[in-house]
Amino acid sequence: MDQIDNLSNKANGLVTWLSENGMDYAMKLIGAIVVLIIGLWVIKFITNRTFKLLEKSDVTAALKSFLKSLVSIVLKIILFISILGMLGIQMTTFIAMLTAASLAVAMAFNGTLSNFAGGVMILFFKPFKIGDFIEAQGYMGTVKEIQIFITILTTPDNKTIIIPNGPLSNGSLTNFSTQDVRRVDWTFGIGYGDNYDVAREMIMGFIKDDKRILNEPAEPFIVLGALADSSVNITVRVWVNPADFWGVYFEMNEKFYKNAGKHNINIPFPQMDVHVNQVK
Repeated sequence: MDQIDNLSNKANGLVTWLSENGMDYAMKLIGAIVVLIIGLWVIKFITNRTFKLLEKSDVTAALKSFLKSLVSIVLKIILFISILGMLGIQMTTFIAMLTAASLAVAMAFNGTLSNFAGGVMILFFKPFKIGDFIEAQGYMGTVKEIQIFITILTTPDNKTIIIPNGPLSNGSLTNFSTQDVRRVDWTFGIGYGDNYDVAREMIMGFIKDDKRILNEPAEPFIVLGALADSSVNITVRVWVNPADFWGVYFEMNEKFYKNAGKHNINIPFPQMDVHVNQVK
């Protein structure tokens, strides 16, 4: 009998609560459903726009899909928490637990998250792209792959260099492929007493014979750069297309070395005189 009375009291209490709060809760529920429908539509719009932006960038299809999914999941979590709050559910404890869990995960994967953020920055700001020749973190090479956590370079001697995206996005970087032309610099040393004008004309002849050397954005530059300790240094600067840089550089060195003696020009090198005093 007591059990029947308890059930009756609970039913009466439920009916009383529904009569007093049912309309208010129903309005909250309807509002939550409306927000859910609109929110899902907005999330779909944002993720599609994000994917279209990624389509214009030089990233792999897997990375595009991953970033699209990540944006969608984060926005849906925010929408879910907002709807629970609209329904009057106390979210303080839930948010505190979520925050603590997020902090623990962030501390455990600090380096990984930093590399992920670096990959996103590289993706959007595009300081380099696949095929560019760059120098960063003490390495030089051609960009082979840009992944979400790492960037892979191939060095001129065909080594594979893997650089984490975190330091790569925050550190200094030189991109040799962004400009249409590059400047090649040399310093040629001749001996004191050698004829500077002859040496200059010899170098100018090499430059005129090389069709890869350009007259724009500036004509070839040859001056007496410095009177060094053991040589008279001639500074030479020319402009070439990026693909011709190393060919022009090495061939000019070879031409100068092979032809200097023919023009009575000495190539000096550091020397040291040692005097030995014999003590009787």
